[in-house]
Amino acid sequence: MNDELRDWLLDSDPAIRWQVMRDLTDAPDEEVAAERARVAATGWGRRLLDLQEDGQWAGGACFPGPNWRAPTPAVGDPEGQPWTASLPTLRLLRHFGIDPQHPDVRAAIAAVRENSRWEYAGEPFFEGEVEPCINGGAVEVGAYFGEDVDGIVERLLGEQLDDGGWNCEAENGSVRSSFHSTICVLEGLLEYARAGGRRDVTAARHDGEDYLLTRSLFRRASTGEVVDEDWLRFSFPVQWHYDVLRGLEYFRATGEQPDPRLTEAIAVVRGRRQPDGAWLLENTHPGLVHVKMEDGDGRPSRWNTLRALRVLRWYARTT
Repeated sequence: MNDELRDWLLDSDPAIRWQVMRDLTDAPDEEVAAERARVAATGWGRRLLDLQEDGQWAGGACFPGPNWRAPTPAVGDPEGQPWTASLPTLRLLRHFGIDPQHPDVRAAIAAVRENSRWEYAGEPFFEGEVEPCINGGAVEVGAYFGEDVDGIVERLLGEQLDDGGWNCEAENGSVRSSFHSTICVLEGLLEYARAGGRRDVTAARHDGEDYLLTRSLFRRASTGEVVDEDWLRFSFPVQWHYDVLRGLEYFRATGEQPDPRLTEAIAVVRGRRQPDGAWLLENTHPGLVHVKMEDGDGRPSRWNTLRALRVLRWYARTT
């Protein structure tokens, strides 16, 4: 990483800057910790905390409540799925790496626990609902923020399909897993394991990982064809959508040795790098958002550059 690229990455919100310092520049721990502490105090992190009302964001758990109205002017695409409710907001705060022990964060999570209910049947937020992709996200944020999500984990372990993954359409008879659902559940189970969850989820995680690895992270097991060309372009936030960089970020987060079956996916990431060393924002999932963090599709993306560089750094250091 050249100096110009490093300085561009550091010229950003604390949510990005502290992760660049930790993962790409090897800054001293005390400097990283000081920068991370700023996420809850200023910038995007503070903005999201301030937008919580009555224990929720946008008046809902997964979707905005009926009485919520987007601010004028709206941020994002009002024709897409809105990403302003509690689950996508908590996922974003986790991506920011906001300190779970900050007093304002603890207060926000307590308010979610007491007040937020899923649209499906009014279940309390940290008890989950029925779709694995949603429940995977609930486990991810619940475990990160120190909440009891054992009940959701039990449900997910019982819903794993024979091919190793998960699918939100299983309740409608599907017996084949989905990349989208599987990555959401795997991220949740990994966060749960890192938080010291009571259930051993190692076997379930490895089976889910093998589902992705058998397919080189983006190919059909039956024909070897690319499942979806959009998976070769990288968005952020990813929301519930799968792509190759998201898959690789999961495997990097495990801290384990890269599996040889990741080689082709790594080549995809390398191939998306621009001449200036950055990666673009691509394939943004349309919908309303609380904050604008990037300049739009087709423009250099600090988030994707950070994510791609640390994946490649992990891969180079451990292979």
